Amino acid sequence: MEEMDADRYFDVFDYIMFALMLLISALIGVYFAFFSKIKQNTTTEYLMGGKTMGIFPISMSLIASYISGISILGIPAEIYTYGTQFWMTVGSEGFVAITMAYAYLPVFYNLQITSSYEYLNLRFNQTVQLLGSILFLTKMLLYIPIVIYVPALAFSQVTGINLHLVTPVVCIVCIFYTTLGGLKAVVWTDTVQTVVMFGALITVMIMGIVSVGGFEEVWSRSQEGGRIDFFNLDWDPTIRHTFWTVLIGNYFSWLASCSINQAMVQRCLAMPTLPSARVTILILVVGIGALVSMCCFMGLIIYAYYHKCDPVTRGVIVKSDQLLPYFVMHIASFMPGLPGLFVSGVFSAALSSMSTGLNSMTGVIFEDLIKPRLRKPLSEAQASSLMKVIVVIIGTICVALVFVVEKMGALIQASGSLSAITAGPLLGIFTLGMFFPFANAIGALVGGISSGALITWISIGTQLKMAQGQITFAQKPVSVEGCNPKWIMEYLSLTLSDDTTATPVEPPFALYRLSYMYYTALGAITAILIGITVSFATGCNKGKCINTKLLSPVIVKFLKIASNTKATENGSSSNGLQMDIIR
Repeated sequence: MEEMDADRYFDVFDYIMFALMLLISALIGVYFAFFSKIKQNTTTEYLMGGKTMGIFPISMSLIASYISGISILGIPAEIYTYGTQFWMTVGSEGFVAITMAYAYLPVFYNLQITSSYEYLNLRFNQTVQLLGSILFLTKMLLYIPIVIYVPALAFSQVTGINLHLVTPVVCIVCIFYTTLGGLKAVVWTDTVQTVVMFGALITVMIMGIVSVGGFEEVWSRSQEGGRIDFFNLDWDPTIRHTFWTVLIGNYFSWLASCSINQAMVQRCLAMPTLPSARVTILILVVGIGALVSMCCFMGLIIYAYYHKCDPVTRGVIVKSDQLLPYFVMHIASFMPGLPGLFVSGVFSAALSSMSTGLNSMTGVIFEDLIKPRLRKPLSEAQASSLMKVIVVIIGTICVALVFVVEKMGALIQASGSLSAITAGPLLGIFTLGMFFPFANAIGALVGGISSGALITWISIGTQLKMAQGQITFAQKPVSVEGCNPKWIMEYLSLTLSDDTTATPVEPPFALYRLSYMYYTALGAITAILIGITVSFATGCNKGKCINTKLLSPVIVKFLKIASNTKATENGSSSNGLQMDIIR
């Protein structure tokens, strides 16, 4: 491997590729705003695409929405640093798809609601709905700036693109086409961006495999370096990644991200029928599995390329998140335009996540926070105009927060567990409503708040202990023996002079050592258990009727079987559960 003696920056072809991606995204928004046969002038058109969207664009949009720039940069770094155990996350995605398609999605589809959090008002009350909406909006307002900032930071440091220049430009383009074109513009730009992502990853993968010496050489070097590790069957929940923490933890995380998430529900309801929505979920699972697998294998390629001279140890990059862009610049120096294609792929992932977030947040703000408080209904044209203003406002806030995030490094370090603070409680509240007919509003409210407080405490405590050095994770070995001999001598002289005496520290609290993969599961289970307990303590739903449309088909079927069995034992017939009301 040759060392990179000088920084490699964008040339004119790279800038053309990057600008072309932004231009196409903007033109799609202009098309749906001014030239499409169906204008985005109604709530249904703007938020739901008129419920006439096709399977292909919706599927591509979902794939793009769930693979952010953080994933494209972070997963290869994860595999390079800790090995392939994380790769087993793809094993739980099929179970998530089945659970969502047959247990959660039919409820939303039967109700035909615009905001998934409207369900909480129908099943419990407006206070629980407000809690769910606030949790979602908080999550997105913190998540979107990180999604934009992380790839912008990595590429500004490696490619020379100025962070303060590229971030506002990219965000303004995203706000522009999301505001003008509504859901249809978001979906079709996501489709284009998904194709760019796949193209960029496949191109770099092929070049990387060739530069290392073939697939077998990549695998061989990875095995020698201890990177191949798929089946660590240790049940210890404090180990960062094992087969069980990854499989079980990712199941709950993905279930929360897919089954009740406003972005997913909004797109599935844009499909004309429930079977077509289920097909999009199947395509989503296949697409996500393919992208995650490519990102994981990219980590092995990067390790095989730098297996004798680790760039992080050498100091040419600050942290492992910059490995992939540094690798791209290293192997693509002779191919004008390829770095630009790859930057487009990473920012495409970021743009798709941002546009999806803006569109779904607009739906929640309008349907859950503004519409119920209006003294008189707005016309469709007024509602559409108001939603466009909302997109601009929250988009501007997100752009401003990007520069706040830049000053708050701890927030980025905590981004992995940040989503669990809201995802766990929300999954628990929705599960209470759909699977436990006796759960009431007080139980859901207390369960959700208690769960959120618990996960917040664990997450913040863990981050503090990590910052203090009391919690560390064993990394796979790296080597510098293939680096420049002069640099090796300087490195050895510095490391040998350091005081390496270990200072004994008291083990941190047990919950602080819990694998972050279990945070969402713990939050959901806590919300459910506390919700059930409080519901029984407060009389459940005594005297109230629960519409069967608000319950999962799985539990409705179970209740029908139980009711029919009891009726048979009593020598009578029962058709009470054939109706829409359960008492």
